[in-house]
Amino acid sequence: MTTVFLSGSRKLSRINDAIRSRIDNMIDNELDIMAGDANGADKAMQTYLAERKYPNVTVFYVGSICRNNVGNWNTKNVSVNPGLSGRQFYSQKDKKMAEIADFGLVLWDGKSAGSVENIFEIIQNGKKAIVYYSPEKSFYKVLEREDIDSLLNKCDKDIFANLDRKLGFAQMFREIDARRQTTLNLV
Repeated sequence: MTTVFLSGSRKLSRINDAIRSRIDNMIDNELDIMAGDANGADKAMQTYLAERKYPNVTVFYVGSICRNNVGNWNTKNVSVNPGLSGRQFYSQKDKKMAEIADFGLVLWDGKSAGSVENIFEIIQNGKKAIVYYSPEKSFYKVLEREDIDSLLNKCDKDIFANLDRKLGFAQMFREIDARRQTTLNLV
């Protein structure tokens, strides 16, 4: 069965009809859905899935308690090094979902470092992402490095610089390129 990783920016606390339509397609195709437990996009998508009474959802979380599980679905606790904190701590569940998923749907506000990191993780794992870029209210297919680069170039220069400072784009792109080279060498 196909598994999808839903994620998004914490500042996006509502979903529109276009996003609902994408989720409806997942429901119609009976996909297994993995969602995070954060406020914002995670909770908004969980709320919609609960309204639709969709059972094939697993909520991933780190730490001792799941912050949001709107539909009372099964949960998966991801073990994390106790020395981690902040974004590094919470991103461990996202890395696990990117590893397991067949593809990802990421709702990005154009500023969230966590959402960009999820896009990189999905692509680095050799999967594709559908990114809803909220400033334009548009969806973008992200299949490879160049697609991420195009999406990031939509940010204004200050936001881009801030994201780069937090995430280190050069290293992230090197990791994607190394994976691509490994894949090419295996063919």
